[in-house]
Amino acid sequence: MLPWLAVLPMASGPLNSLRTLLEDMTLPHEAKLSGVPDSYNWAARPRVGMGLQPGRFRAFIPWGQVYLERGTLPAANTRVQLRGLRAYLLSKRTGEWSLVSAGEIEGAAYREDFAEDANKPADVRPEPEGGVSVRLERGFNFHFWTKAGRVEIHPEDLAGVFVTVQARLVPADPSKPDDRDRARYLLGVGADYWLALDSEWDNFKTNGDVAIGRMKRVTKQWRAFNMAVPLDAVRRTPPPLE
Repeated sequence: MLPWLAVLPMASGPLNSLRTLLEDMTLPHEAKLSGVPDSYNWAARPRVGMGLQPGRFRAFIPWGQVYLERGTLPAANTRVQLRGLRAYLLSKRTGEWSLVSAGEIEGAAYREDFAEDANKPADVRPEPEGGVSVRLERGFNFHFWTKAGRVEIHPEDLAGVFVTVQARLVPADPSKPDDRDRARYLLGVGADYWLALDSEWDNFKTNGDVAIGRMKRVTKQWRAFNMAVPLDAVRRTPPPLE
């Protein structure tokens, strides 16, 4: 355990906490990801990409990704429910966090290694309790983002980035046997900078990630999943966590 984590309280009550957020940027993933080569620099643990240095990029979008644990198969009657994907930016000028992206979630099924950006429609449905759920398919992850799309950013005022989402396992069909105990799914969040609000993907010439958070198991109970940079700003000025 990192020394400064020892002085933070264990999470209790609310789903999210400063401790959870900091762990989501410092601890290794809870398991290996199906189809992700070990050579990928985010295959085993969270890492910072462009951080607070978007360069000439002027747009931003939060995202998440759901994976099978390596060596496992999808559980036939289990879906992953997602809710509350939100992104906040910390202003240098005001010293305050502002909500810049939230709302409905959309996404697609991508090749697990993201080779050539290959993707296809995913099995997504709305859930009566809110949010959406997805059924994973072997060989594909579920890469998701806010339906509202990218937002404009002002790099000269950027002092921090925070992304969060909540997820749990739900039965696909409650009338069939509950196989959630067999489900081995992992989820994490991140964000991308883009050249412009309307830029097309061009083999990472027009976009790059801010950072990639820790991949954690999705369980029957709601869990919070986070990404934030830089951690010193997060400790000094914690973002809205719930």
